[in-house]
Amino acid sequence: MAQLKLLIVGLGNPGAKYERNRHNVGFLLLDDLAKEWGAALQTSSKEEKTKIDKNGIFFYLLKPLEYMNLSGRAIAETARKNGIPPDNILVLHDEVDFPFSKLKFKQGGGHGGHNGLRDIIEKLGSSNFFRLRFGVGKPGESSLTADHVLSNFTKEEWERLPGLFSDSKEKIANWVREREVLFQKASDK
Repeated sequence: MAQLKLLIVGLGNPGAKYERNRHNVGFLLLDDLAKEWGAALQTSSKEEKTKIDKNGIFFYLLKPLEYMNLSGRAIAETARKNGIPPDNILVLHDEVDFPFSKLKFKQGGGHGGHNGLRDIIEKLGSSNFFRLRFGVGKPGESSLTADHVLSNFTKEEWERLPGLFSDSKEKIANWVREREVLFQKASDK
């Protein structure tokens, strides 16, 4: 019998100096989700990941531990090895084109200048995966964008993250339910 397999990926940069950076919001959110689900991520030199069976669905939680612009390899390898199509992949990432706290789901599309997404699209050979875009704001000048995303959240932003993560996990749960419905319809044929 076929099993529904979903891959949820948090994007960020490895290392303590990046831990509280805006660019690492995907890592932070994935850690929060794993904690809520009681899942421990196993660390190797290239990734942190785990596989859990939750109500008959196999979830693969993944944090690529290469730098942001090299995120695609671990994602593509995990997807291919486990037979997970792009439309069953959800990538959690920072979005500079949104003000802090705006959350938006999207499927497909381009990379919008996000180097992590660019590498994922290239390595997967598809842009048809889902994204949960987490607004981190944008500096006034585009030349300051790299410094902005590699800077830490402000104290006020940091204090708001738990509530935003709660909203994010609700959106993730809705995505899971949609995947379940589609999988069930395909299985019933």
